[in-house]
Amino acid sequence: MNDDSIQEAASFVESDATVLLVDDEEMVLNSLQSFLELETEYNLRSFTTPAAALEYAMDGPVDVVVSDFLMPEMNGIELLGRFSEKHPHAPRILLTGYADKDSAIRAINDIGLFQFIEKPWDNTNLLVVLRNALERRYLVKTLQEKIAEIDRAQGKLSGLQNDILRTFI
Repeated sequence: MNDDSIQEAASFVESDATVLLVDDEEMVLNSLQSFLELETEYNLRSFTTPAAALEYAMDGPVDVVVSDFLMPEMNGIELLGRFSEKHPHAPRILLTGYADKDSAIRAINDIGLFQFIEKPWDNTNLLVVLRNALERRYLVKTLQEKIAEIDRAQGKLSGLQNDILRTFI
């Protein structure tokens, strides 16, 4: 990474990112949102129901998702699995007071869970996890853009090769 890329990554991680928070307990959701509003410049979107979060995700930007595990409509693993269909590169974080290590391992394997955080969370740890998740998201996004550039260049090169071959045939 050159200096410009590092600067862009830092900017994305600090302010341009959209973070979805999903928890059916309003007190937990308000606590998370208030803390992150004070400590970051992320674009925060909060939802008390998985259905509302999924509806937003159909057209809205999503860079990282933080979801509670136990919710009435569907559990957090199911929700994050649905997010992975629409936003496959957005890191998914499971936040729960239900310390079920088997579920966490299953989530890591089944839906590519980025991190499992137990309630009550440590604010410093939460910030580090979000920063790392957003940095990963930025790097994946940058890699996708570079691959697209290579594909375009390969297409142009193939076209030039075909033109040269037609000239000599």
